[in-house]
Amino acid sequence: MTDLRRLLLVHAHPDDESSSTGATIARYCAEGAQVTLVTCTLGEEGDIVTEDLNHLVPGEHLGQHRLEELHAAATALGLTDYVRLGGDGRYHDSGMAHAEDGTATARDETTDTAFWNADLLEAALSLVTILRDRRPQVVISYDTFGMYGHPDHVMAHRVMTYACVLSGVHGFRPELGKPWCVSRTFWVTNGSEDMRTMLDAAKANGIESLWGGDVDVDGPLPPMITLSEDVDVRVPLGPYRASKVAALTAHRSQVNMEDPFWMLMTHIETLGESFRLATGTPMPHGTATDLFEGLELVT
Repeated sequence: MTDLRRLLLVHAHPDDESSSTGATIARYCAEGAQVTLVTCTLGEEGDIVTEDLNHLVPGEHLGQHRLEELHAAATALGLTDYVRLGGDGRYHDSGMAHAEDGTATARDETTDTAFWNADLLEAALSLVTILRDRRPQVVISYDTFGMYGHPDHVMAHRVMTYACVLSGVHGFRPELGKPWCVSRTFWVTNGSEDMRTMLDAAKANGIESLWGGDVDVDGPLPPMITLSEDVDVRVPLGPYRASKVAALTAHRSQVNMEDPFWMLMTHIETLGESFRLATGTPMPHGTATDLFEGLELVT
């Protein structure tokens, strides 16, 4: 029987797909669903975390290297359909600065080609073309704050949101393909119980803090964490944990797998990847384990 499920993810940089949705991508690819990844930039301004790659120069040089890492990560996840928004190098990594509260924010100065400075309509139309061609029922990206404030994540959210509206409008830009209405859009998040599990494991292993400081899941939550009861779908790592680990390992320039955060995230088998329903058909009940639960799939 043909699998009618079609999933599309919009991520800002190479490695984002693996860190927040790696197990989800691996699962649906393995199950036979159509999975498409749209990456908005090549991550030209990413911070190098591996000493033997310090020779990589921010800009096109680093971007091409990270594209190679993306190829390797996609192979690890079983992903074959992955494209860059507008084509390779159309939009560049905007970089980021640090706000006083520890979240990310836009730099005071960015280049004209930075994704943060992209024309929203132009970028959204590039995504409309992909949406109308792939016809996903489910689309995933970030929330309004881009999880932690990175300007490229925020822009990815805006582009995804706008494109999903435009894609379904009959008579609008017919040269971009036949209209397609997305059934559900989701925002990536982290459930508070998963974060509690990681913090407890950190303390049990003598790790004093994660993310550069303590996180009290009983107090005000950082923007990238959602109360577990407000999580609409949680995909368990389960048998896809190894694929997620392999994909993250492929992003050597950005991910140090010996860092306590990554070690805990990838070695605690009970963790999952969490999503909040942003628009579309409501979930049937409680927190689901399937993004497509309750959807009437059409060809």
